[in-house]
Amino acid sequence: MPFPPLCLDAQDRWQWPAPPFPWKHEPAPANGVAQPARVESSSGAAVEGELLDFDPVAGHLDFRTAADRPTVRLRFSGLRRLTLTRPLTGLPPVPGARPGRVPVAAHEREFTLHAATPGRAALSGRTVGRVEAEAGLYLFEAVDEEAGLQRSFVPRSAYARADFGPTARETAAQLWISDRAALEQALARQRQMPVKPLGQALLALGLLTPSQLERALAAAGDEKPLGQSLVSMGLISATELQAALAYKMGYPMVDLMRFVVDPAAAARLPWQVAERYRILPLMMEGERLVVAIDSPSREADLRAMAFYAPGGLAPVLAPGYQIALALRSNDLWTGAVRDHPASVRTTG
Repeated sequence: MPFPPLCLDAQDRWQWPAPPFPWKHEPAPANGVAQPARVESSSGAAVEGELLDFDPVAGHLDFRTAADRPTVRLRFSGLRRLTLTRPLTGLPPVPGARPGRVPVAAHEREFTLHAATPGRAALSGRTVGRVEAEAGLYLFEAVDEEAGLQRSFVPRSAYARADFGPTARETAAQLWISDRAALEQALARQRQMPVKPLGQALLALGLLTPSQLERALAAAGDEKPLGQSLVSMGLISATELQAALAYKMGYPMVDLMRFVVDPAAAARLPWQVAERYRILPLMMEGERLVVAIDSPSREADLRAMAFYAPGGLAPVLAPGYQIALALRSNDLWTGAVRDHPASVRTTG
């Protein structure tokens, strides 16, 4: 993302861009304070030391390998990367709580920076957000089990092209169904689909990263259920666990903000019944009534629907807030709107 020139005077030159997402963390070191750092030359050689000054406008930095060693000025044109090795640490949301975790599932991406010099290796890794400036690219790596962020800077002269992959949440968004044809295909697959492991479901939904899942599996061991361990570690919420369990069982997931509800399905289920049980009729699949519910584990509520669906019920998963929006108005049943998504029908 574009970022204005960072440093217009010496006093402000240390003001690196903040992480480009909401995350409470300890204050960064004051301007002018030496910071532990690592510089990598354009050939890839790395040296640990202290960063004394950083001037992206002039295109150079001041660095020393130890407090008793002389300071050297390094131009960006000879560098591959600068890393501040002391991470920013998350702050607890309330006193006594664990530090807030970096939102990796929502913001972390793989990146590849292709070297500007032919024959040199590309620079790759994972970054939780990025800030692009005239001088170069600022990256943020999650460390310490997502409790901290390590910041780095890659000069513009060090790379010719930058490629970024999707976040876990963006990948998961592709699983949500928005039209009838896709839902019919998903229901057909469900009848033949084996039950997924919970960990695989969590990864597919973008609720966990592979490294988070590995830590949770190690913490759970053989005695503690994985889902319980994930919730107690603060990696997912109880609601997110419920959604993952539904996906694990193969239930299709529908985005009601885009899905067009079939009026014939609404005619099968009285609005008062749908509102009471918080279930939304979506379409007919042959003689089966396809309904959206926020948790297919609500078996008693589904059994109560059997009277209205003699041909059988096919439950699918949808966010509870979307179901509530659709039920807040009964115009699906009055026929006021026929050709718009359910969410539009309910919001007038």
